[in-house]
Amino acid sequence: MQLVLSLGSLPLANALVTAEQLDQQESTYPLELAFCPKCSLVQITETVPPEELFRDYLYFSSFSDTMLSHAQAIVERVIEWRPLDANSLAVEIASNDGYLLQYYKQAGIPVLGIEPAINIARVAQDERGIRTLTDFFDAETAARLVEQGERADVIHANNVLAHVPDLNGFVRGLRLLLKPEGVAIIEVPYVKDLIDRCEFDTIYHEHLSYFSFTAVNQLFERQGLAIQWVERLAIHGGSLRIFVGVDSGAQRPTVVTELLDEETRWGVNQVDFYQDFAQRVAELKTSLRNFVFDLKDRKLRLAAYGAAAKGSTLLNYLGIGRSALDFVVDRSTHKQGRYMPGVRLPIYSPARLLEE
Repeated sequence: MQLVLSLGSLPLANALVTAEQLDQQESTYPLELAFCPKCSLVQITETVPPEELFRDYLYFSSFSDTMLSHAQAIVERVIEWRPLDANSLAVEIASNDGYLLQYYKQAGIPVLGIEPAINIARVAQDERGIRTLTDFFDAETAARLVEQGERADVIHANNVLAHVPDLNGFVRGLRLLLKPEGVAIIEVPYVKDLIDRCEFDTIYHEHLSYFSFTAVNQLFERQGLAIQWVERLAIHGGSLRIFVGVDSGAQRPTVVTELLDEETRWGVNQVDFYQDFAQRVAELKTSLRNFVFDLKDRKLRLAAYGAAAKGSTLLNYLGIGRSALDFVVDRSTHKQGRYMPGVRLPIYSPARLLEE
């Protein structure tokens, strides 16, 4: 493993602080990015237990209009493309509050969500009627479902693969749960976009892995799956959407070969591609701090919009707290009334911006 970047020791990005916890010391963990020359995977060096990260989670996808429209679009596309009906099964791993599966359900297609966060799974079941298994997904979970007669025609896994400590076990589970002609649709943040755009704020402890297409292709091939299609998306700062099926021995699609070849030309799978990232991040930190404190010196009142994990990494790495910002606002009622980790900025409704 070769170190690419260190952001220091930071609190967990989504561990929003309650008023009762303000006098308590938060845990922090090293946040370092490293490159593996053997498998081309970029990953952080510290793994926080998933139970600590996800059992009581405050990110509800349905509070994002962008996520809802993104989910609806892919579901409509799949329904048009695949012969799904009342005898089919659509599964989402890390199904959150049912933001995506609701669109299959509305079309009369049976659904199953798999979501480890108890509070969020409850919302999916109680408010949207989404059948939800409250558990982490791996090969054992998949095997239990298969024993119960559950096999999936389509599996969605949006922005969850990066969270998984055991990548091979997770992908092996996909292989088990998929019907022979089924398709898994995986979305992952794209490491090339992260590096090119200096998106250091997308790095936090929940995101263990940062994928190149080469790395994720090798991962699927090891478990008997083949990529059938790939496309680049703008969402989350730049992502890959990958369509995967059971490996039938068919020739690799041209679109797959082309992106693999492009990555070789770009050098994404060599450590040299990442060599100047730390320096660029440090320069951006200085620039952003100067910008914010220049505004503060001009006696302007500043607030931040969005109590997201990216915002937590940004504020804590920059060292921007109450000396520069008055508060943070967020649409999610589950976050309002809490405080940003580390910097301890209070979180209010966006209406606060107009009130002040």
